[in-house]
Amino acid sequence: MPLHQLLRGIWLRRWSMLLATALILVPGATLVMEWPRHYLAQAMVAPAETTGVATSTLISPMPLVQGGLLDNRASGNFGIYLDALRAPEAAAMLARETGLLAHLTALRAAGPLGALRRALRWRIEADLDDAESWLENAFSATQGIATATVTLTLEHRDRAAALDALRRLHALAEAKVRADLQQQTRGRLAAIEARLAAEPDLYQRAALFELLGAQQRIALVLAADEAVAARMVSAPMVELRPSLPNRPLLLLLLALVAPLAAALGTACLVLLRAPGRRRTPQLELELGPGRYGVGAE
Repeated sequence: MPLHQLLRGIWLRRWSMLLATALILVPGATLVMEWPRHYLAQAMVAPAETTGVATSTLISPMPLVQGGLLDNRASGNFGIYLDALRAPEAAAMLARETGLLAHLTALRAAGPLGALRRALRWRIEADLDDAESWLENAFSATQGIATATVTLTLEHRDRAAALDALRRLHALAEAKVRADLQQQTRGRLAAIEARLAAEPDLYQRAALFELLGAQQRIALVLAADEAVAARMVSAPMVELRPSLPNRPLLLLLLALVAPLAAALGTACLVLLRAPGRRRTPQLELELGPGRYGVGAE
């Protein structure tokens, strides 16, 4: 079909296209405005390994051999810290110490899906698997582009609950790293002391005393330093007004997509209803014998 005929067909159906645009805009805008909004709690942390007085620096006898003090990779204690924020232990802690399970149960029981679950006698009470799924979807850790900082973000429908959950997650991950290091240090101290009690050789005992002093230094640093894995650059804060989802942006995208979708649908309708070329004697002569059954013997 020539372009001018296509444009003419669209123009003749302009009122139908406007009606289709309205049918897309009104339900879409209603859905966007009625969609539940969430608060965002954020905190900015940095690896403790990036500072000269970090725990790992004081523990390691030769830190410069391992790449220097300014290592911005999410490795070492900081890597364990980030993984602990999303671990099943974190979800279990939130389920145990906060009202997360009650919140998830209320969400599962609300709306049409809740009525469907009750009608089909499906499970409504939330469990630890639901808590893990919620934490995986609601929590994110974003690495800075040109810095060693990481922004922790947690979304929740309740403002106070979002801030409390993020603080608890940070405390849990930091305590996890500290507990692992302390347990490792205690095990080494016990093994060295047991070896000292049974070692009669003087030179071996001198080497063991050096190892014992190093492990005692580690235990002292762990007890004195507040941040073992992550240093808090910006304390956990929560916004005053919910910002997720971004309603203005969604409405703007909807206002752009709805006319385009209506225009595309109208163009497809015009093309589908376009009349074909009528079979005239002149057309049959142009096609030649044997085409469309004309002139075929």
